Amino acid sequence: MASTAPGAKKRKIDYNVDQATYDDFIKACTRKGFAPQVILEQAMRKFTQTGQI
Repeated sequence: MASTAPGAKKRKIDYNVDQATYDDFIKACTRKGFAPQVILEQAMRKFTQTGQI
């Protein structure tokens, strides 16, 4: 019986962010065609690897 690798587990995070900052981030993601969660995942991964954003 063949099996597939399990998918990545996702975790919901809740942070309080300034409304104007959040709105600017979402607008920038929309203009560039990116999903906000993908940008955050990449930023977290880069910070974990290098300690910089």
